[in-house]
Amino acid sequence: MNRQIILREAKDYFNITLGLMLYTFAFTVFLLPYEIVTGGIAGIGAITFYATGFPVQWTFFIINAVLIVAALKELGWRFLAKTIYATFALTFLLDIAQKIVIMPNGEFYKLLGEGNDFMSLIIGCMLTGTALAIVFLNNGSTGGTDIVAAVVNKHHNISLGKVLLLVDLCIISSCLAIDTFGPFSIRCQKVVFGLCTMFVECSMLDYVMNWQRQSVQFLIFSKKYQEIANAIAMTTDHTITILDGHGWYTGKEMKVLCLLAKKRESVQIFRLIKSIDANAFVSQSSVIGVYGEGFDQIKVKIDKEKNK
Repeated sequence: MNRQIILREAKDYFNITLGLMLYTFAFTVFLLPYEIVTGGIAGIGAITFYATGFPVQWTFFIINAVLIVAALKELGWRFLAKTIYATFALTFLLDIAQKIVIMPNGEFYKLLGEGNDFMSLIIGCMLTGTALAIVFLNNGSTGGTDIVAAVVNKHHNISLGKVLLLVDLCIISSCLAIDTFGPFSIRCQKVVFGLCTMFVECSMLDYVMNWQRQSVQFLIFSKKYQEIANAIAMTTDHTITILDGHGWYTGKEMKVLCLLAKKRESVQIFRLIKSIDANAFVSQSSVIGVYGEGFDQIKVKIDKEKNK
């Protein structure tokens, strides 16, 4: 059991690191060189950098340190341990990446060339949104507004993308008050670009999260139901419900296996069924949500007064 826990935690940290590397690449190659304003603590760091020249990674680190201490009681050590790791790792990666993309004249190298700000925005935010989803799916966080989103999502059935959308709106709108960006028309353009980054990144985050968490229901009709149930339970760790069925045409009694699983497990389950009974009748359907052990938590408030 301890070995399984260690392997699962190691897998989480490995995937979180990959997500952070993807985020660093997207942010420093596609967003920072074009002075594109984003949301989150990285966005605050970018705005501070554009206005004062103060390094992005240190703004990111300082604000995260404050938020981690504030959220310690709410989220617990297990969640925040990975957040602390992500904070240090991302600070280090951003520092290294910026040194690589800065040219000898002190300017950032623009991979897509001049005048391709919007294309760089689309590519960069699709990658950062995907990177954030990878981190969240492995029980981690990049810190900052992710911590705020995680706290809200823990108690309310509000998607991470929507929470980040509201917080990022406030951060991006602050560009209007910074004279360093130039005339008011330029500042308005920064805000519009920032809103686009917010929409693309949050949409991508929710898309990847929902795609990975999508669940399906299997109804399996087979004379070899016991062998199929044993194989699925041993291979996937899912519990299976055996229902009593009655054929209308044949008039015979039969057993039906009912199984809820993640969509990504579908191919594995079909292979198990086919290897045991190639003639099994299988129905697969998408479900809106699955709540309980092994799936999502039920996030609704209970009126304690009514239950007394």
